[in-house]
Amino acid sequence: MLELFFIIVILLFSVMIHECAHGLVALLFGDDTAKREGRLSLNIMRHIDLVGTIILPLILLMTRSGIIFGWAKPVPVRAGRLRNPARDYTLVSLAGPISNMLLAFAFASVLPLSMIIFKDHGIYLSIAKFVLFGVRINIILGMFNLLPIPPLDGSHVLAYLLPYPLSVRYQQMARYGILIMLILILTDSLKYPFLFADFISRTLISWMYNVGSSLG
Repeated sequence: MLELFFIIVILLFSVMIHECAHGLVALLFGDDTAKREGRLSLNIMRHIDLVGTIILPLILLMTRSGIIFGWAKPVPVRAGRLRNPARDYTLVSLAGPISNMLLAFAFASVLPLSMIIFKDHGIYLSIAKFVLFGVRINIILGMFNLLPIPPLDGSHVLAYLLPYPLSVRYQQMARYGILIMLILILTDSLKYPFLFADFISRTLISWMYNVGSSLG
């Protein structure tokens, strides 16, 4: 029960920060739409998406898939209001995954501190579990959103990098994005990026554990 609580709290917090990061970078480059619509708030209720924040994570938890991810209600961004629409919208798209990577590192940094403060204390095991979930969920969220599948953030980055005619054709695939993701999930093809995310998570945790051991 405690583990389920950790997972839910971390997932909700992480997707909220992800969306706020999009809105903050958009504001930095001239688009205040997210701010005007109250989407820069840390009130999770403003960011909940019925499918991505509640239904999908619950299904993954109930089926014990070993994978947990989701998304929040997308923050509104009007590319036309950005100072350099093509470039700035790409940076806005990258802001979400980068925020998750930074959160993963922040969670991981708690481990060596807890090893020093709570050495030989039972509470350390609970903190270690919390840290592990925080790192793993955020690495998965970051990498999942970087996949070049519309409408994920990675698709906006790829569209910017492609030559214009090819970029236009690629963006037309957006209507099939959900179908493509569904096929990848059903064929278990998404396990490969998730396995890589798990490897990165374990590597980061191991590194921080070694830091804590050397300091303790």
